[in-house]
Amino acid sequence: MSETAQQSEKGGLGAGRRVRYLFDRVAALDAGRLWRLAGSISKDARKPRLWILADMMYSSVVYEIAFQDYQDWDFYDLNRAERGTFMSHPKSNHLALKLNHPDFRNKLADKSQFNREFAEYLGREWIDVRESDTATIREFVTRHGAVMAKVPDSLGGIGIAKRKAEDISDFDAFRNELLEGRQFLLEQLIPQHEEMSKLCNTSVNTLRIISYFDGENVKVIASVLKIGNGGAIDNFSHGGMYTMLSDEGVALYPAFDGENRTFSVHPVTGTSIVGFQVPLFDEVLSFVDKIARVVPEVPYVGWDIAISPDGPVVIEGNYNTGVFQAKPSVSGVRTGLLPKYKEVIGF
Repeated sequence: MSETAQQSEKGGLGAGRRVRYLFDRVAALDAGRLWRLAGSISKDARKPRLWILADMMYSSVVYEIAFQDYQDWDFYDLNRAERGTFMSHPKSNHLALKLNHPDFRNKLADKSQFNREFAEYLGREWIDVRESDTATIREFVTRHGAVMAKVPDSLGGIGIAKRKAEDISDFDAFRNELLEGRQFLLEQLIPQHEEMSKLCNTSVNTLRIISYFDGENVKVIASVLKIGNGGAIDNFSHGGMYTMLSDEGVALYPAFDGENRTFSVHPVTGTSIVGFQVPLFDEVLSFVDKIARVVPEVPYVGWDIAISPDGPVVIEGNYNTGVFQAKPSVSGVRTGLLPKYKEVIGF
């Protein structure tokens, strides 16, 4: 191992890496959006916008906290010791790049490859538009009535759209449209367990289970309930919300969304989120234990799991998973999951 690698492994280059991360984030982010985000946070914090902005920059360097993380986990209201317990998206990214072998990441990152690799766990039919003629596509869409069109290498739900057979009059044009938009995958809609539909029936409400496979045992780091809010998908970046689950699969706290709104009861369906019991949760944990062993070269994964009437099915595996933690102002929990990550992964 080189001297640079040794220093990095020991944390000797941590400060430099964090400063570089801050500059990269500032360069990539719209200054106007950052200013608006600081303004939104300042209203909740009741602190000057410039103070918030300066503290966001400071936290980005010292705690490797992304700007959105700062809002999501109420960093303005945490002391130094509390801040030090929170996992962050940059830290998770470092782990993913260190633990997950680059030669095998695409088996999860590319949804086409993922569907082939995890075929027995999908619980749904799918076709690749690039390998299908118009007649095949017409038969598939018509038989299912509606399908999900997906971009194979997208993140955060980008490029995902529900398409109904009744809205398609020209399937040649439809195929060309899919190819031009790189929506190469068409998938059968996942039938949702009745209890999960009670939360929101316009989308499949999923679980994000973050796991680590140490070569012998699969260990769960975090269990999350993701809920749609009237749209076709439940992603946080597309209006969805999330809350943390107990070891038994019970929603512990109100959910919150990307605009910092919180919900004890679902605003559309009126279903109570706090105390919601995920059905078949024991089966979910057994299911994750199986799928986490399929590609052992990628041990650190965030799995998106749906609950069908027949049991859990996997939607995708995120080798560079996002981070989910309890929101202090909503949950009263002022410590994050970094100690849990360290305990499970051993870094």
